[in-house]
This record gives sequence, C-alpha cells and structure tokens, in this order.
Amino acid sequence: MGRAHEVRAASMAKTAAKKASANGRAAKEIYMAAKAGGSDPTANLALRSLIDKAKQNQIPSDVIQRAIKRAQGGDAENYVTNRYEALGPGGSALIIEALTSNVNRAAANIREVLNKNHGNPEGKVLFGFKDSSVFAFEGYEIDAVLEILMVNDVEVDDVEVDEGVVFVYAPFKEFAHAKKVLDELGVKEYLVAETKMISINTNIKLSEIDNDQLKILLDKLEELEDVQNIYHNVDL
Repeated sequence: MGRAHEVRAASMAKTAAKKASANGRAAKEIYMAAKAGGSDPTANLALRSLIDKAKQNQIPSDVIQRAIKRAQGGDAENYVTNRYEALGPGGSALIIEALTSNVNRAAANIREVLNKNHGNPEGKVLFGFKDSSVFAFEGYEIDAVLEILMVNDVEVDDVEVDEGVVFVYAPFKEFAHAKKVLDELGVKEYLVAETKMISINTNIKLSEIDNDQLKILLDKLEELEDVQNIYHNVDL
C-alpha cells in the first residue's frame, strides 16, 4: 500500500508555537488519564500509552510529570472530548477532535476556522474512518514481525513494509497488547506508536493549490487551544 506518510506526519518539523501546542495537548491527555485511572503508569495502561506517545513525540519529561502531579493534587479542572466532521479543500475529509473545558468555544472556533479556510463544517465523513492502533519501526523483517504477532494472538488489520519501515495496523483496543509484544520482540524506538483515526480507503492526492490550502487549514486548526487531534485522508 505504501503508508510512509504516517512517519512523515509524525516526524514533521514543528515551529515553537506548534511545539507549545503539542505540549499542551499531551499535558491535557495525560492529566485526564491520570485523574481517571490513577498516576501509576504500571497499573494505568491508558496513562502508560499516553506517556509512551508523548515521549515518541518528544514532549519534555517535565511537561509529563507536571500533568501527572496536577491530577494527583486533585485539580478540579475537567475536559470534555468532542469529535467534529468536516470537508476540506479538494473534497478532502477531516475529523477534528477537541479536548476542552468549554464546548461552545471549541465548536465556534473550529467552525470559524473551517469557514475562513476553504473548509465545510457541515461535511459528513466519519463513515470513511476507523479508530486504529498504528506502529512504525525500522530494523526488522516483516516475516519475523508477523510471526510474533500471530504466536501471541495479537489481532491485526495489516502489516506491511515501506522503504525499510515496518507498519503494523491493529484495532484500537489492541494497542497495549500489540505494543507489549513488539517490545518483547526487541523494538526499542518507534517512529509511530499511537492510537488514531485512519482512512478506511487509500488516501487521496490533491492538486497543488488544494494541497497548499489544506496545509494552511490544518495549521490554523492546530493553533486552536481546544483542538487535540486532526485526521484526514490526504497523502500530503
């Protein structure tokens, strides 16, 4: 299939503003997970997964620890998760997830950005995506990866290799199980290790103009404090 865009998206260089936004998004996720399930990542698998994801995305350790300490201290702040569907330039499909303490603010800001940047907040596109666990790493033969996943009864949707990078796609619920098995295989460094929404069909390619407009739209959405994740079906 060729899904190297997963790695490109994960390793894309960030500006200082984007780094600050990424830190804030990770801190909110970790805070909520620690508040809901406890601050011990050994016992709280959701928290452990988020910490692993944060480290993979180069979130500073002090950001992670501050978020956990806030949850331990009984901070009363609470966030609500909402998911928005939209159409983007060139008929692209977008799923925007917000983690916010003010739902009305989040919805209004997302709608405004879409309307001003060639997006359509009325688009219905959720049917074209699914929740998935995604792993990408180098240095392993695909046959060895397939064998250990099968031996350990890990449910997978797809395993493939692209330019020396092995990609494992598994159901959302299999993240912890799949990562444990891959860790046992000896994988030390993941290019991608996270749960996300992925397009059910092959990603589309846009014209140069639509591609540039989509990049601007994505940048504007990422600047919003309430936006947590953005998924799309375009091979940028």
